[in-house]
Amino acid sequence: MLWLTRGRLYVEDGTLHFTAAESEDLAAGDYAIPYQGLSMILLGPGSTVTHDVLRLLARHGTLLAAIGGGGTKYYTAPPMGQGRSDVARRHATLWANKTQRLDVARRMYAFRFGRVLPHKDIAVLRGIEGGRIKELYRVEASRFGIPWKGRRYNRNNPSAADVPNQAINHAATFVEAAADIAVAATGALPPLGFIHEESSNAFTLDIADLYRGEITVPLAFQAARKVLDDPTLSIERTLRRDAASAFQRHKVIPKMIDRIKDLINADDNGRNT
Repeated sequence: MLWLTRGRLYVEDGTLHFTAAESEDLAAGDYAIPYQGLSMILLGPGSTVTHDVLRLLARHGTLLAAIGGGGTKYYTAPPMGQGRSDVARRHATLWANKTQRLDVARRMYAFRFGRVLPHKDIAVLRGIEGGRIKELYRVEASRFGIPWKGRRYNRNNPSAADVPNQAINHAATFVEAAADIAVAATGALPPLGFIHEESSNAFTLDIADLYRGEITVPLAFQAARKVLDDPTLSIERTLRRDAASAFQRHKVIPKMIDRIKDLINADDNGRNT
């Protein structure tokens, strides 16, 4: 996986090139890109791409995703190529079997809670999760000195929420974008969630929730503290910048990819294990 930002991606004499402007991530210059050894190119803000690039990458099965800075937005990418369906078939098999679907859900909860819970009723597990999330909000709010009145969110008027709740909304959106990228990179099936249901990106939401305690809530309250200290700051812009930095610093997307492989039991070659 290769991250590119602020530059032009093009083809010259059959070679993929990226002419980069100076940025925090990459020194200015012209870089030859060894696309044959890449599974995915993530093209960030300030970048352009030529038609020849799309043709070249499609021929070799290399994905190209348009993303926000640091993976905070996920705009588009083609389905996983290279003639592989192993991960998708394994995902569908696990999801279609009620017992195996619950087993995967319990593994997800175990990752979040630090241990496998004895309960096998998904409703009970969701109830336990709800209680732990409330406590997580309380602890993180106290750590950052945030006045916390509870989770309140009006979908019809999200900006009416207080700063901490707005921050959680934005942080969740950014982490979901990172999970979208990870799901696309592995070739898993976004609609087939093991905990979430009905949503067209249910599995993405499953993966994003694995990092709620580690990434989402701390990011949200950190940004909320900055905005409460300086009301001239935009909560969305502040959080987007913080999230982009955190995603790269903590290698969030690679960790998500490894977690997906672990959950679906597929090795690097897409074979079931």
